[in-house]
Amino acid sequence: MAQAMKRLGTPIAALLALALAGLIATSWLINRDTLRQSVEAQIRSVTGLEFMVDGPIDVSVFPGSYVAFHNVGLKGGGTADPALRVDVLTANLRLLPLLLQRFEIADLMMLRPQIHVAREADGESNWTPFIQTIARTMKPDADNQVSFSEIRIQDGTLTYEDAGNHSSEKLNDIDLSLAWPSISRSFAATGQFDWRGERVDGAISISDFVAALSGDRSGLKARLSSAPLKLAFDGTVANRTSAMMEGTLTVDTASLRNALEWTGRPPPGSGGFGRFALKARANVVGASIALTNVNVELDGNVAEGVMTYSNNGRQALQATLAADALDFTPYISTVRLLASGARDWNRQVFDLNALSTTDLDMRLSAARVTIGPSKLGRTAFGANLRDGMLALSVGEAQVFGGLARGSFSITRSDAVADAKAQFQFLDVDLQACASELFGVNRLSGRGNLNVSLATSGSSPFGLAQTLDGTATLTGHDGAIIGFNVEQLLKRLERRPLSGGAFRSGTTPFDDLTVSLKFSEGIATIEDARMDGPASRVTLSGTASVPAREYNLKGVASLTSNGASGFELPFVVEGPWDDPLIYPDPESLIRRSPATAPLLDALKDQKARETVRSVLERFTGGAKQAAPDTAASAPAPATAPADAAKSN
Repeated sequence: MAQAMKRLGTPIAALLALALAGLIATSWLINRDTLRQSVEAQIRSVTGLEFMVDGPIDVSVFPGSYVAFHNVGLKGGGTADPALRVDVLTANLRLLPLLLQRFEIADLMMLRPQIHVAREADGESNWTPFIQTIARTMKPDADNQVSFSEIRIQDGTLTYEDAGNHSSEKLNDIDLSLAWPSISRSFAATGQFDWRGERVDGAISISDFVAALSGDRSGLKARLSSAPLKLAFDGTVANRTSAMMEGTLTVDTASLRNALEWTGRPPPGSGGFGRFALKARANVVGASIALTNVNVELDGNVAEGVMTYSNNGRQALQATLAADALDFTPYISTVRLLASGARDWNRQVFDLNALSTTDLDMRLSAARVTIGPSKLGRTAFGANLRDGMLALSVGEAQVFGGLARGSFSITRSDAVADAKAQFQFLDVDLQACASELFGVNRLSGRGNLNVSLATSGSSPFGLAQTLDGTATLTGHDGAIIGFNVEQLLKRLERRPLSGGAFRSGTTPFDDLTVSLKFSEGIATIEDARMDGPASRVTLSGTASVPAREYNLKGVASLTSNGASGFELPFVVEGPWDDPLIYPDPESLIRRSPATAPLLDALKDQKARETVRSVLERFTGGAKQAAPDTAASAPAPATAPADAAKSN
């Protein structure tokens, strides 16, 4: 066996020695100018670009077979600037054809290439000649088919300019391997590059490269993976009149906010837009993407439906989605109407830039909706954003135990927001409605609320200052929390000066009506009355929306059987969330048996003079004045009476 291997190894060694000797001889005998010209001709034939060499050319046959061009430029027809510049372009040669004096490129290596892609408004680019030539030379019946199967790019740079969208991008530190289909019809590219400070891993494969270059349908798989975003597509691609793609699209990111900021499209506000995942059937035509069978997740909200996105100079998103539950709390958490930890309106200026960058047309429906502390049942609403105007409409929502419908709009005018709201709340729980909408916690029952408001300002405080419109509330079978009118009136009827707390108990009512008119932030009561089983309350006055304070007067009266019709004026003053409610002191004094005669007596001129004389004796104010002089002085005489009257 050993002898057989020895006999077999001898001719093999001789053959290798002969090949080595032939290769060495070839390196001496080869015409390097012919080799260089042949390589240049093949590159020019494959790319369809004008080949220019501004630096030295290195030719090696042994031990390595390659031709290295320094400072190379490739320029398309009709273009002034090269589409591609390469510091060093190395063409590695196939060994066996080289021994037969045939110069065939095995692969290309580009070191520090600078790739420039310029797309015109009509869709043509400076790389169109390259694509057309590749498509022509790779056809099976072509006279001169491409002869090399791989291109490697190291430390490259790509700049992209789109005249149609007036945009530009730049990719740095590109390391790619392009597998050219010299034998099969497929094409594959894998590698990495830097974009906007993030490293991106990418891979793309085309099942029929010739068909894809010709614009015919071909299979396409693409994947991009980076820290902010992961994207994958599996489907088909064609490019007859415009680029078309159809297949399954998946997008995944731990933070949609970070991903959008990375791509140059930051979302509004500072809350929400966290975990995001999307899977859908995508149909791409030009700059428009239609998504069907959509399954999308954002901040724990999961919905299904259809979506359409386009970017023809302006971003536009249309969507119709349905969900079991939606939580909008993260998106409104940064919209603080009140200053943090205070009762005053927030004076921070609105950021309205997001109203001018995107067009939106969205319709959502959900079985359950959460908006801050509010819990809604089955809800259907829409959002439309166009030309700086945001319009929200609620077709019907189960809220506060009843139904709500209406609309809300915001229009941007420079740095000012013009807002309008029209809402109807039907048969709602008044306690929940008043507490969550207005911060009022002293009302219970059920009723209807109609609101029509308009305002303009650059902050929540500015909106409160210019509030105009109307509001009407009708309620039934409820109570005013904080005081018991019937109990208080009965006690004061018996002992007017006994005092009474207006800050405890409840006052039930059968019917409640409140009608308000807003003008420049001041709410004026046009009609406010409450009828209960044993009492009636009417109110008048104003409430300041900017100051969030009441300035009201009312009258409470007993209406139960056998009541004497006792009425008590009272005053409501102070902040909305904790107002002061107290009876009119003059009314109590007049109703007291002990003090009422005194007030009546002070109406008489002689009685006032008598009281004044008594006071002067105690204070010594009359020692220097004659009695007739004191009697004739009208101003001092009226002062005690006026003071007594005011008290």
